[in-house]
Amino acid sequence: MNSPLTTYLAEAQKAGLSLSQAAQALEQSGWTIDLVAAQLHAPQAPVAPLAPSAPVADALVIRVNNLVKRYGTFTAVDGVSFEVRRGEVFGILGPNGAGNTTTLEMIEGLRLPTQGTALINGIDVVSRPHEVKAIIGVQPQASAFFEGLTLRETLELFAALYDRSVDPLALLAEVQLTEKADAQVKELSGGQKQRFSIAVGLVNEPLVLFLDEPTTGLDPQARRNLWDLVRQINARGTTVVLTTHYMDEAEALCDRIAVMDAARIVALDTTERLLADHGGDAAIEFSASTPVHAHVLSSLAGVTNVASEGMAHTIRTADPKQTLDQLFGAGRTHGFNIEGLAFKRATLEDVFLKLTGHALRD
Repeated sequence: MNSPLTTYLAEAQKAGLSLSQAAQALEQSGWTIDLVAAQLHAPQAPVAPLAPSAPVADALVIRVNNLVKRYGTFTAVDGVSFEVRRGEVFGILGPNGAGNTTTLEMIEGLRLPTQGTALINGIDVVSRPHEVKAIIGVQPQASAFFEGLTLRETLELFAALYDRSVDPLALLAEVQLTEKADAQVKELSGGQKQRFSIAVGLVNEPLVLFLDEPTTGLDPQARRNLWDLVRQINARGTTVVLTTHYMDEAEALCDRIAVMDAARIVALDTTERLLADHGGDAAIEFSASTPVHAHVLSSLAGVTNVASEGMAHTIRTADPKQTLDQLFGAGRTHGFNIEGLAFKRATLEDVFLKLTGHALRD
């Protein structure tokens, strides 16, 4: 066992003191010490091996590169590439038939790609599908569950498939279905079935949760309830990837959106950037109390176009705030009151129309 003296000297050296400095401090504290003897007998502090650095989680949880899916001569997905950041809600926005669901199923390991690669948490979905399925949750467009089982029993069954033990009531509470624990799926409403499908997808505490058109067919209130659930799941750190053809859903939920049409991704960015880059100008509509010369409106900051019909005017502008500020100033200067003011900003529908040449549901 080390003496207090040798322990002190070892610790002093670790702290960066020389032996002479350590000895001087000891002598000032009343110790009598032979510096040479101390040097000979002081234990040498071992050089600690470099600890292996803790693995740093990749900021990208999904990497998709040039995914293609063909059925004979028909190409359902044509060279799709994107990355999903850990902890975000990533949306794929596109009409039915655009390739949204097929893309999701290839990433989930449910459908083999014709070519290309997809990695989830660094795991290849083609060569190691079982490992991928252990870390993801899936809510497909249409779910089928075992008849005759209650919600509680269904959750316990799926947990057993993952070799896990779960608290069914806790999962059901998360999706607001506690009171339905002993009911069968056939007794649930459309919104309740969708929420239960998500509960099943959460059984294995997934790293990534995939939702394929989660609110299709739901009434407005059920849709918003499900949106709240998605936000709640994401807030605890789960990455969410969803497909949708609802503009408001993509805008309300997604950190970034991939716009997909005719089997390809035509744009990918945040909603704000998509609107700024592809949405076109905002519109300001109003009626004036007295006639206004067109040049007064066209000279306002940011204005790109003015359309007038009698006292009604529509101004298209790239800078709504500046235009509005100057419009009120022009009213005071030129003596007209502004009535019935309405502001219409660009929407994702405008973005989709500009990128593809047709409306989302054409």
